[in-house]
Amino acid sequence: MLDQPQHKYRPTQPFTRDYAERTWPSRRLLAPPVWMSTDMRDGNQALIEPMDGARKLRMFEQLVAVGVKEIEVAFPSASETDFNFVRKLIEERRVPEDVTIEVLTQSRPDLIERTFESLRGAPRAIVHLYAPIAPQWRRIVFGMTRAEVKEIALAGTRHIRALADAHPETEWIYQYSPETFSLAELDFSLEVCDAVSAIWGPTPARKMIINLPSTVECTTANVYADQIEWMHRHLARRDSIVLSVHPHNDRGTAVASAELAVMAGADRVEGCLFGNGERTGNVDLVTLAMNLDLQGVRSGLDFSNMAAVRECVEDCNQLPVDVFHPYAFTHATPAAPLADGAAPG
Repeated sequence: MLDQPQHKYRPTQPFTRDYAERTWPSRRLLAPPVWMSTDMRDGNQALIEPMDGARKLRMFEQLVAVGVKEIEVAFPSASETDFNFVRKLIEERRVPEDVTIEVLTQSRPDLIERTFESLRGAPRAIVHLYAPIAPQWRRIVFGMTRAEVKEIALAGTRHIRALADAHPETEWIYQYSPETFSLAELDFSLEVCDAVSAIWGPTPARKMIINLPSTVECTTANVYADQIEWMHRHLARRDSIVLSVHPHNDRGTAVASAELAVMAGADRVEGCLFGNGERTGNVDLVTLAMNLDLQGVRSGLDFSNMAAVRECVEDCNQLPVDVFHPYAFTHATPAAPLADGAAPG
């Protein structure tokens, strides 16, 4: 019996007691979140053959066309392809005035400096720092205490703050992700996020982004919503923070996690068109947006030419979109009528 799956795992318990203060179940989705695409970063890293510059540009232009206003375009310190793509967007003035590009970096001085080098001359940019904080990473990967792991995030934030202050010609927006949030203790997540925001010093007029990822989707969607609502209620400087979520799809419930997280207080959702991404994928922005539209809530994204969007995604990712994917074939040729006596499939 010990070799049965249910005996191999322990359930993730982000709360030490039931979170009875939840209010999200009585709420409804009445407005869209801020949409942020990570197709060219998180989605791209999941591909057998990552996109070259031409495919990245085609994806970027498609995302702009459907109305995404925040786009994570690269991990510029990770490869020359990503670095050069950021430079191309800036030097060729390919970023519309109402679109903000975002780049990702780890909390290492050399990578942070390379990241800022890639953004030289950008009128506006989001710099996204991530650092794992969950106990498994502290114990197994880093061999560090809570205080030492916290300092990784704080040191990176100080470095980014200094570089941003040295280049005031760019409007800098800071995003911090406590990676592995879904597996971390909530009190420690709050401690780190509050310490980071204290260093950055956001204001209601110049907000920063706190992004809470389900790095591994390890609970049912309602538990993730409870985690988000708890953070939403307890974060310091909440009026100066855009609360973002980044659901993954390990359990197949990323769409539900995102929708419930917005009900729980999240302002922003990160995902990919049709849900491409590492392991089982990121949350699907197409499904989220179309779900809103079909409930009478204007999503702000335009999928009226779904065939063109699907073709672009399939070509750039070199992966097919499944024929049963929600909404992906809404503009396909209607099926032929059933023959007399035939049963519907």
